[in-house]
Amino acid sequence: MSSKSFEFNASNLDAWQKAAVKSAPGGDVNALNWKTPDGIIVKPLYTAADTNDLPYANTLPGFEPFLRGPQATMYAVRPWTIRQYAGFSTAEESNAFYRKALAAGGQGVSVAFDLATHRGYDSDHPRVEGDVGKAGVAIDSVEDMKILFNEIPLDKVSVSMTMNGAVLPVLAGYVVAAEEQGVSQDKLSGTIQNDILKEFMVRNTYIYPPEPSMKIIGDIIEYTAKHMPKFNSISISGYHMQEAGANQALEMAFTLADGKEYVKTAIAKGMDVDEFAGRLSFFWAVGMNFYLEIAKMRAARLLWCRIMKGFDAQNPKSLMLRTHSQTSGWSLTEQDPYNNVVRTTIEAMAAVFGGTQSLHTNSFDEAIALPTEFSSRIARNTQLIIQEETHITNVIDPWAGSYMMESLTQEMADKAWAIIEEVEAMGGMTKAVDSGWAKLKIEAAAAEKQARIDSGKDVIVGVNKYKLDQEDPIETRDIDNVAVRDGQITRLKKIKAKRDAAKVDSALKALTASAESGQGNLLELTIQAMRLRATVGEVSDALEKVFGRHRADTQKVTGVYAAAYDDGESVGDTMAYWNALKAEIAAFADQQGRRPRVIISKLGQDGHDRGAKVVATAFADLGYDVDMGPLFQTPEECARQAIENDVHAVGVSTLAAGHKTLVPAIIAELKKQGANDIIVFVGGVIPRQDYEMLYEAGVKGIYGPGTPIPASAKDVLEQIKKALA
Repeated sequence: MSSKSFEFNASNLDAWQKAAVKSAPGGDVNALNWKTPDGIIVKPLYTAADTNDLPYANTLPGFEPFLRGPQATMYAVRPWTIRQYAGFSTAEESNAFYRKALAAGGQGVSVAFDLATHRGYDSDHPRVEGDVGKAGVAIDSVEDMKILFNEIPLDKVSVSMTMNGAVLPVLAGYVVAAEEQGVSQDKLSGTIQNDILKEFMVRNTYIYPPEPSMKIIGDIIEYTAKHMPKFNSISISGYHMQEAGANQALEMAFTLADGKEYVKTAIAKGMDVDEFAGRLSFFWAVGMNFYLEIAKMRAARLLWCRIMKGFDAQNPKSLMLRTHSQTSGWSLTEQDPYNNVVRTTIEAMAAVFGGTQSLHTNSFDEAIALPTEFSSRIARNTQLIIQEETHITNVIDPWAGSYMMESLTQEMADKAWAIIEEVEAMGGMTKAVDSGWAKLKIEAAAAEKQARIDSGKDVIVGVNKYKLDQEDPIETRDIDNVAVRDGQITRLKKIKAKRDAAKVDSALKALTASAESGQGNLLELTIQAMRLRATVGEVSDALEKVFGRHRADTQKVTGVYAAAYDDGESVGDTMAYWNALKAEIAAFADQQGRRPRVIISKLGQDGHDRGAKVVATAFADLGYDVDMGPLFQTPEECARQAIENDVHAVGVSTLAAGHKTLVPAIIAELKKQGANDIIVFVGGVIPRQDYEMLYEAGVKGIYGPGTPIPASAKDVLEQIKKALA
């Protein structure tokens, strides 16, 4: 047979189409196309013709526009850094975990702080009773930081800290802890997240409003450029956007637009772009959309180079997008959780093929609780196996030249660039965030995704297909929140008793004065205060006197969830179930003279509201009257609002392990305020061993990750009927 019969040409392509028609659904080859959540059409076949007009398909790694990687030799010389993002309970417990991880092959420390710390509260504050030590490590002062990094040489080990709201006292505490370890600021390496615009869109661990928050970011970039040349002053994060529901193009566009805004802020302080741009870094989520995740990371480097050239950056390092990546937490399932090992491996491979500079792999049990040492070891070894056993690292950008990947990379870049231009037309990302537009775009994507799962269009193995008849329990980590908080309060009292109170007071007043005048560098002043043993809460309060605390809007999207059912493509009997439930809710309204009314609440300092917003949207689309409680409510505040709004039920969304304290507290408050008839249901990350305790406390329904929202809505309706009977 002639080799020419295997060559690509128009005649052969025509022959392929004729062959494909025979097996395509309905004889339509276009039916084989896949429309991604980003609106990109992925074809079943790509050929050389798809790459003929692509301008960057033949570029090299380490050279503009860095599509194939920021370094010339990438992993062939140095693999990505293996990080494990962790923090729980006390500084002592977290320190022990870090040292074990480093000894077992970890190559950097990545710190998770508890929500009290994120929100700038000391552990003794009454608003954080259920949050201390639960979703990260509790840090109140330099003394906690010194314990956290005990026997970890900070001149040799890079430290990544996920901190945005209380970024000043936390970064300052790290600097002072290093100094007292004998390590000067210029020797410190690592990254502080310091990405506040993303917090206003999705994660909500902010403290101050956007404008003063941007002033803080500018001061940190300025200070670190002068004194901490090896330290990355900001990690511009798309991770939490995808976790909150954004598709890949939206995540990339909003993240790059955030980065552009931060560059503008630094330049406005009089800094030369090449003075700081080389220390900016990024942070991507990597989910189960394998092809798109690889294309996203390649396209992002291309676009960041374009953006930085727009600022007239001259240094090649200023044009390079360097990134940390983390496998998806949202893709992890409570059901059949060992499947999560496979999911994390696939996502880790996508991050590696995309060219990440460091990587955290999630543990398989994180949809249920904080990871155990057993699950963390599997997650860490996943990376070690990819690095050491597969030989993937021997080839730089192995997807280069792929007809599909090069084409998809360009399409992702074009899609994201169109969104970036839309943001610029609004006046930049700060204005897009302030208007609420960006947040609603992400929430609409989240609602659409959940509806696709609940209607059966998107398959999640073990959740909506191939489900187990019986789930075996797995070991989970539990934190004694009361004991941790008591220990932190004791340490706080000792610190305050030993320090020079007058000097601390003077340092805090200097911070307040700087916030008022706009003069001086806030990080420099915070370092001085932390050296004197001011606390995280005291520094935050000193700035809050001038800046105030930000209050988020609680608007929600409508109609998006229902649209996934109304398009007639639902799988199995999900459409019939949806319509029957809507009819049942309408019948309830006719009988009772009003629709069933619920309030969806977030208690404590947990700002992760994807689940709450999606549930609120879906319940409203079914016919419920739905109120959204403001973020960061106390149980007392939530009970009062529920009574004032005359609701039938309170739904508590919990993702930060505070349910054992906060959910019984809301039930007690409802009883105390004479509203025993209002039922309470709970959704989110709740270990099954806690179900019995919650039911005994009076909870009427518990809906863990993977529960179809229509099923929970049906159950809540039945519980409301029982309460009214």
